[in-house]
Amino acid sequence: MPPRRAVTGRSQEPRQRFIEELRLLRAQKGVSLRQVGEALGWDWSLFGKMEGGQTIGSPEVAQALDQYYGTKDLLLTLWELAAADPTQFRERYRRYMTLEAEALSVWHYGVSTIHGLLQTASYAHELLSAGGLSGEQLTRQVEARKGRRALLESNDTPRFRTILSEAVLRTPLEDSVEWQKQLELLLDMGERPNVMVQVVRHTVGLHALSNTDTTFLRLSNGRTVAWVETGYSGELVQETAATERLQLSYDLVRDLALSPAESRKFIRQMLEEASCEPST
Repeated sequence: MPPRRAVTGRSQEPRQRFIEELRLLRAQKGVSLRQVGEALGWDWSLFGKMEGGQTIGSPEVAQALDQYYGTKDLLLTLWELAAADPTQFRERYRRYMTLEAEALSVWHYGVSTIHGLLQTASYAHELLSAGGLSGEQLTRQVEARKGRRALLESNDTPRFRTILSEAVLRTPLEDSVEWQKQLELLLDMGERPNVMVQVVRHTVGLHALSNTDTTFLRLSNGRTVAWVETGYSGELVQETAATERLQLSYDLVRDLALSPAESRKFIRQMLEEASCEPST
């Protein structure tokens, strides 16, 4: 049986539907992008990028557009669906992204990089560029990564813990000002009741996850799955015995980490050192 066509004839893909509604509403109101920008107090180019699919903007922008067009919560609802749409991510990551959006808790250990949920746009841009992305593909993936943070800022937020190797905090961005913003974001997010940030110092020596970047997702059905990643590939570990072995390693590393309070002091120290360095 052929797939059923949408009654409206509009796209059933969340991001594309969001774009279509933005274009349709502006056409119905008979206004230009510049007029929208002037009315809402944002640079009109932002709305051009939203209608072009380069960004979905923020929930605040979606809410402002709902008020402007008189559409109640239509655009905000479509924005939420677009932000959670796994098709915005590269294919090999889509299954993980779907599970991450559904997880009750997310536990992470980072060998050399900050978890995507806590990355600034500049950090994501430099990291993804180093991985070989460029042009429009890079822009889309940076926007997708920015949108993921909404997971930690929603009303139904999962518990999130990240344990970072000291190496992560000693690998700055090229621009010291942008690096300071990234460290400030770590501190700000660590103040949230559902987020815990810890650091493992070099002085603890080798440990069970010294070369393994790992994330654990506890799902609503009681299962826990793990995502093990390198700079070039990732593997979703769903077999119970393998996941339990990884969890034991994670528990051992957590025992070696600084407490959340001590970790904040260490990150502030890194921030102070970064603020003393000239921007490149």
